[in-house]
Amino acid sequence: MVTIGGGLSGLVAACRAAQLGKKVAVLEQAEDARYLCSSRYATGVINVMGLPILADPAALYDAIIAGSGNTARPDLAKAVADNGKRAIGWLTEQGTRFIQRGLQQDMPGQQVLAPPRRLQAGLDWEGRGADLLMRRLSEQIVTRGGAILLGTKAEALVVKGGACIGADVVAKGQKQRIAAKAVVIADGGFAANPALIAKYITPRADRVLCRAGASAKGEGILMAERVGAAIGGFGAFYGHIHHKHAMTNAQLWPYPHLDAVAEVSILIGPDGQRFTDEGLGGVCMTNAIAHLSDPLSAHLIIDEAMWREEPKLTNTVAANPSMINAGGPIVSAPDLASLAARIAVPPDALANTVRGYNDALAGGNLAALATPRSARKHKPMALKTAPFHAVPLCAGITGTMGGVVIDAHAQAQKPDGSAFPGLYAVGTPVAGLEGGPRAGYVGGLSKAFILGLLAAEHAASLP
Repeated sequence: MVTIGGGLSGLVAACRAAQLGKKVAVLEQAEDARYLCSSRYATGVINVMGLPILADPAALYDAIIAGSGNTARPDLAKAVADNGKRAIGWLTEQGTRFIQRGLQQDMPGQQVLAPPRRLQAGLDWEGRGADLLMRRLSEQIVTRGGAILLGTKAEALVVKGGACIGADVVAKGQKQRIAAKAVVIADGGFAANPALIAKYITPRADRVLCRAGASAKGEGILMAERVGAAIGGFGAFYGHIHHKHAMTNAQLWPYPHLDAVAEVSILIGPDGQRFTDEGLGGVCMTNAIAHLSDPLSAHLIIDEAMWREEPKLTNTVAANPSMINAGGPIVSAPDLASLAARIAVPPDALANTVRGYNDALAGGNLAALATPRSARKHKPMALKTAPFHAVPLCAGITGTMGGVVIDAHAQAQKPDGSAFPGLYAVGTPVAGLEGGPRAGYVGGLSKAFILGLLAAEHAASLP
């Protein structure tokens, strides 16, 4: 078995297959043993649609179906829900360490890879949980007789008789063919491919921030499509709200992000009006920002009370004061009219937006707003305390949704719904779990661990 991509999903699949006695190879195009990728950047929090991965499988299943707007495949949703505990158990057997965060009486805490990242701005991956896990899995693959082929880029899948039997690669400048009974696409989504971002998310791909590793080009999805595998499920992504300056200042991503404070306040477009339901959460808002005609035209509007409260709202890196310290200024003014002038939006429109929002909140009638505001998940706060602040925003894309259509074994499907023998997809580049009208997000690490195990075990059962 070969995996295309050396992130966590590919490493889990290869490690499990090697454990089952199969000959495995990981194809990784980077040449440095400490290659950077989205997996290595991961914060380490493991959840399924926001619930702890160790929660009751029935609850996880319901969350996947509801979070995807009933677009998730029931068989695939059940496979993910039923195998969360087993995935954590398997990782523990491999020597992985976890801490638990947010323990509750009626539900287990979030599992977090240990040691967790430090609460500071910018990237913080070296020696953190995801980095250590990648190193441990790589070592075990080699110990079990497998190979990590650095500097090896897959260019095409090899298909014979309707089954995938290997991959054509370029290894250190030389073309060669690697035969395999199973090929696992595990090279991430397409967050770093502007052409695919423009095709599936926003035509202004140059005006959204890539929070993923530079290798996330969607090449595995394209290779699968070329040989006739079914693809789909595009249009949404997982990401976070960032200061606009994160487009040019690497200290402003992946942290701090502004999701938590935005969830209690309002976002406005260049016309000074709200354009999304902030109560649906950061991922949904980030998608709404990216879908604006100009994704760099939105502002977060907050008052002084919200800004002071912001460190208590977030469970990651507080924007107050780390965002400002990292070079992301906020615009402040003693009143809304002055604030509108400073950010070049119509003063009357901004005043009317804030007044209408505050009145609806006070009257318990947020659903009647021109853009309704939900309050079940995230409780809104009134905008009343001067000075008022505006933060220019950008949408940060961590992982795209959609890709190769897979079944409950992570096996690729053909357009007619039949299995594509020998071809699997795991991690980010899969369809059938996420998306929908609210951009429901299962969880990158959960998909990597669970789908990696399922693919390896099914592939290992092949004659």
